[in-house]
Amino acid sequence: MTIQPATVTRLERLSLDLDGAELAKSAIAPDAMKMIADALSDQPADQAGIRLFGVEALRPFLEPNGAVGKLAARKMKGPPQAVRAILFDKTPSTNWSLAWHQDRVIAVENRIEVAGFGPWSRKHGALHVAPPFEVLARMITLRLHLDPVPETNAPLLIAPGSHTRGRIAEHDVPAVVRECGVVACLAAAGDAWLYSTPILHASEAAAVPAHRRVLQVDFAVDPLPGGLQWLGV
Repeated sequence: MTIQPATVTRLERLSLDLDGAELAKSAIAPDAMKMIADALSDQPADQAGIRLFGVEALRPFLEPNGAVGKLAARKMKGPPQAVRAILFDKTPSTNWSLAWHQDRVIAVENRIEVAGFGPWSRKHGALHVAPPFEVLARMITLRLHLDPVPETNAPLLIAPGSHTRGRIAEHDVPAVVRECGVVACLAAAGDAWLYSTPILHASEAAAVPAHRRVLQVDFAVDPLPGGLQWLGV
C-alpha cells in the first residue's frame, strides 16, 4: 500500500516528546559539516546503507559534547553514547524504497543469552538482537542531512505519535499509519532530525534521484543488562 506524505507547512512544530520527531534546523556549522563529510568520503559507493565501524575521524563528532552528540544530549537523561551509525545515500543507481516499519534491533559485541533479548541476527558482519521494547523507547535516532532533501528526493516518512504504541504487530501497521497520519521529513543540508527510535517510518524511491547522504546515528544512555555490550561506532 502506497501512502502519500501529508502536506506539512511547519515541520519545526513537531515535538520529540509528543510526536516522536523534532527538526533541528541548521544544526551543524558548515565547517563541521565539511569535516564530517570528509570523514565519510572513503566509504563504499552504490550501497543502500553502510554500517560504520571504527571510523576514527567521525567519533569526536558523536561524543556528548561533539557537534552531533550534543544534539542528542539535549534530549536525553544522561550522557548519550553513539551505539550504531549508518550512512545512507540514494542515487540514480541506489534508489530504493522502504516499507513502513519500526527499528527493532540493536548492535552488540557478543552473544549472551539474557531474558527478553532475542531473536538474534547478523547484519553486515555485526551481531544484532531484538531487545525489550523499553530499551528502544529510551533511545534516540538522529539523522544528519549532508544534502538537501526536498519532496522529490525521498524524504523519510514518519507516523507522528506511533512511538507511543509499543511494539506494533506487522498486520496493525497500516491502521496505525492511517490513525497517526504521515509527515514527510524535508531537510536542508546541515539540518538534523531527531526521532524516538521505535517510531514507524518509511521511504519512497526518489522521484528525482540525486545524492541524498544521511548520517544516521542511534544514541542510548543506559548500559545493557547481563553482560551485553553495545557494539558502538
